Amino acid sequence: MEIKRTSLNRLHQEHKAKFVEFAGYEMPIQYSKGIVEEHKFTRSNSGIFDVSHMGQLFIYGDDALTEDLEKIFPLDLKNLKLNSSKYSFLMNEDAGIYDDLIITKIEKGYLIILNAACKDNDFKILSNLLKDKYKMNLDEEKSLIAIQGPKSADILDSILSGVSQLNFMNGNWFEFKNQKVFITRSGYTGEDGFEASIPNEFAEEFTKKLIENGALLIGLGARDTLRLEAGLCLYGHELGIDKTPIEANLKWAISKERIVNGGFIGSDKIINQIKEGTNQIRVGIKPEGRLIAREKTKVFNESELVIGEITSGTFGPSVSGPVAMGYVEKEFSKKDTKVFLEVRGKKHPANICGLPFYKKSYVKGATK
Repeated sequence: MEIKRTSLNRLHQEHKAKFVEFAGYEMPIQYSKGIVEEHKFTRSNSGIFDVSHMGQLFIYGDDALTEDLEKIFPLDLKNLKLNSSKYSFLMNEDAGIYDDLIITKIEKGYLIILNAACKDNDFKILSNLLKDKYKMNLDEEKSLIAIQGPKSADILDSILSGVSQLNFMNGNWFEFKNQKVFITRSGYTGEDGFEASIPNEFAEEFTKKLIENGALLIGLGARDTLRLEAGLCLYGHELGIDKTPIEANLKWAISKERIVNGGFIGSDKIINQIKEGTNQIRVGIKPEGRLIAREKTKVFNESELVIGEITSGTFGPSVSGPVAMGYVEKEFSKKDTKVFLEVRGKKHPANICGLPFYKKSYVKGATK
């Protein structure tokens, strides 16, 4: 299968990116400064992430579309305001997660941002569920660029005036070179930030402007360490068809009204798990010392019984130590519970901890 390239590929090469294949795309894993420096720069300044490999699915329709989407997603879409976004899931009847996504209400429909590895399958699933009643466009003509970090609002505002007025998880249309650009205030780093949907042919010029104003290109390596410090799930690691939102500790993403009334795919299982509890749950795990416990590392209790598994683990540059997430049996999920991680045949001490490992406040209201 031919590897795809994003509209920023040439720019990545100019900036000496080291590439990897990810979800069928050639993507930058890091640049010359390295993952740790890129991570720290994003936390202190502003990082640019090329996330154009992700799916931008536009679905157009009237009130009937909202009703049909509420039968699929566990959201109260009827009361979602124009240009407001919500985090959600596409699930099967057993509440297993096909994908996690961001859905935004736009004029005459919705924009759904899908994970790169899942987007084609998601499109098929949604087409079948919606019975091809609505216009659906998985738009390959637009790039998606994330700008993350404390200086992002000022940098973006100097290019697109008024962007800093956006509230968290809200968006609007702006103009760049007479082209419409949809910007949402959101991200995947634990920092204040934005995501810009822009026509492919203007993506490079837009990104160069960001760089001129002080932002730096950041690779997928730092994107992963940033999201893990922020306690954010990654599809294929913390989330998958064998996990439910309740097990993933994401009950907060399900609208309260929908928990009461159900009526969405997987609702019976979700409501039952909320009432009865789950056998396993996603937790933060802090290894003692400098040990890094990678994905698939087994988690043991003090009686040396296997109670779970690590789903993501790395060194957290902002917390100067190792961090991990995983699933453990519910009875061992309490904060400060002592556990052991088996790495290279030896068991190392660790503790269950709260998430996130690193916290900054998102911008709830307009900043100016």
